[in-house]
Amino acid sequence: MWKEFKEFAFKGNVLDLAIGVIIGGAFGKIVTSIVNDIIMPAFGYLTSGMDFKSLKWTLSPAEVDAAGAVIKPEAAIMYGNFIQNIVDFLIIAFSIFVIIKFINKAKAKQQKEEAAQAAEEPKGPTQEELLVEIRDLLKNK
Repeated sequence: MWKEFKEFAFKGNVLDLAIGVIIGGAFGKIVTSIVNDIIMPAFGYLTSGMDFKSLKWTLSPAEVDAAGAVIKPEAAIMYGNFIQNIVDFLIIAFSIFVIIKFINKAKAKQQKEEAAQAAEEPKGPTQEELLVEIRDLLKNK
């Protein structure tokens, strides 16, 4: 059982997947930072200082007592945060689309070059031609 696990764990595909997950997590953090720290503040500036994280639809306001302690917390739908997450997703999806498109283009170019190279190489005799040649050699012997 240990041998089977070791073969599985150290195959190239599993290691590639692990590397992809780690890089994907780091890429997600970078995109989140770009959206939170650059895009949304700039968009907020263009919309007269609107902070998207604070946009919400309050279903029931918070109830506080005379001392200022919260008796019942606020119930709200945080649609500003949702908008920010949509922007994150769109940036990540577009980035992955561009990368996959680039990879597919490179693969197609490589396959085209391999096909052109294979077409240039001289073709050897077919199996039938070889058999006929062997038959003729045997007849002459």
